[in-house]
Amino acid sequence: MPIQSGGMPHHSHPFYMPVMISSLTSLSHYATDSIPATNSSIMIVWEGKGQLTIDGELYSLKSGSIITFDVASDLKLETELQLQGVWIEYATMSKRKQEDFFLNGSSSLHHATTQLMTLSGELYSAWINPDNRKPFKVQQLFAQFIVDLHHELATAKETSGSWLEYVFEYIEAHYNEDITREQMAKLARVSPEHFSRTFRKIMGQTFSAYITLLRIRRAQQRILTSSPNLTTLAHEVGYEEGTYLSRKFKQLVGLSPTAYQNKNKKIVALNYNHTAILRVLEIMPQLGVYSDWQRSLEQVPASKVLTMSEGNSSLLFDSIASAEPDVIIGYNIPENKILTPVAPVIELPFMQMSWREQFGLIAHVVNRRQRAEEWLSHYDRLCHVANKQLNHSIGSERGTAIVWELSSRAAYCFSSSYGRGCQILYGDLGFKPPSIIMENGIMDSGYLVSSIEEIGSYPADYIIITSIPSSSEGRQRLSRLLRSRDWKQLDAVRNNRVYVLNKGDMFYGFDPLSSQAQLQELLRVMTS
Repeated sequence: MPIQSGGMPHHSHPFYMPVMISSLTSLSHYATDSIPATNSSIMIVWEGKGQLTIDGELYSLKSGSIITFDVASDLKLETELQLQGVWIEYATMSKRKQEDFFLNGSSSLHHATTQLMTLSGELYSAWINPDNRKPFKVQQLFAQFIVDLHHELATAKETSGSWLEYVFEYIEAHYNEDITREQMAKLARVSPEHFSRTFRKIMGQTFSAYITLLRIRRAQQRILTSSPNLTTLAHEVGYEEGTYLSRKFKQLVGLSPTAYQNKNKKIVALNYNHTAILRVLEIMPQLGVYSDWQRSLEQVPASKVLTMSEGNSSLLFDSIASAEPDVIIGYNIPENKILTPVAPVIELPFMQMSWREQFGLIAHVVNRRQRAEEWLSHYDRLCHVANKQLNHSIGSERGTAIVWELSSRAAYCFSSSYGRGCQILYGDLGFKPPSIIMENGIMDSGYLVSSIEEIGSYPADYIIITSIPSSSEGRQRLSRLLRSRDWKQLDAVRNNRVYVLNKGDMFYGFDPLSSQAQLQELLRVMTS
């Protein structure tokens, strides 16, 4: 490496070095206030929703957002749903001009790949838990992160420029209108020929074929969830006549709308909760995501298990496509859009529907409404018996209860919209959430985050801990909590109303199967 007269190496390429890495949850106390940032920064959002203002320019944040920016005089973060992710501040060492860097100081918002999100998690873990045996691990991971980010941004620029995402958003909003290739090319400010080539390269089909696919998928979703009149449905999705919709439907699906509605469907479930709902409805999904707790209840053939942590969207697509499903069921997340060519995706809004409502909707989709009604009647009888036992054991005035889930680094408490047994405590058994968590906005975010040592500052008549840390560091933090003065002075501790269940996998579920098990477990410990 050539050395300049001043003794410093001459960098032909810029060298990026992390100077601070922190979790987004640790920045929550800066919400609506200025955030201190003295270096160029990168923010990666794993979960949640919010807005970041950089020198007066507003950026919307959601799961998968990655934003890069230079030192800013005015940074403000506003959180709608608790943000989880990583904030990286870094320094750049080079004699080259700033505008020659691929991260050239200008603010820009992108969508992070699963690989980038996973790598950011490894980088954060290495930063907060340094390994003396691997002193360069953080720099190695950050270098790999920068390489992958550069490749992702360069690939996105080559394949779609800055217009393709905007075009897809427009199509999603206007697919039922008479939109043409020429209109979309004009919107994107590219030639019709370039638009067609790029669209086909990305989607594997022509623009007109994609519009037809999107219309038929919307028709399938409506048929499965609400059974509309065929003529009305045709108008909704952009066709003038029901007969024309029926013909297009049969060409793509292979069945008429009526036959599709009535057939026994092959189903893929994209999460634990919806897999459990299907099993309660006595349906084995073609592919489903199973928790360890669910798999402890029944033997599931490996060929029926869908693994979502593969970190490769194309591999996930291939796994689901090979199952040839008639319908896919999951929560409403952006990643589901890649599955549109495979089958209609029934998307349920997260945190906006109780498990009972999700149960009822899925039962309607799979024509098992009577089975769902019978099961809910059975569950209501269990709740009635449970309340009688609690009345006898602790009295009819329930008081307040709080549920904690402890990880190695943090403690989480929840509202009923997030499950974790709170849907039972607050919904079925008559307990109330403590006023302190209500005042801290838990109804908006669904959960609150605290350090393990500080959960003693959230008093409640009953404290339920559904899981404890598995790491030695986490257990040490829990031990400090249990020895603390704040903890020992809590009424729940003095009255022996703290229940350590350590059954996080079971309490993770927000579905009829898990809710029944959670009800029985809560009743067991609170009446024993």
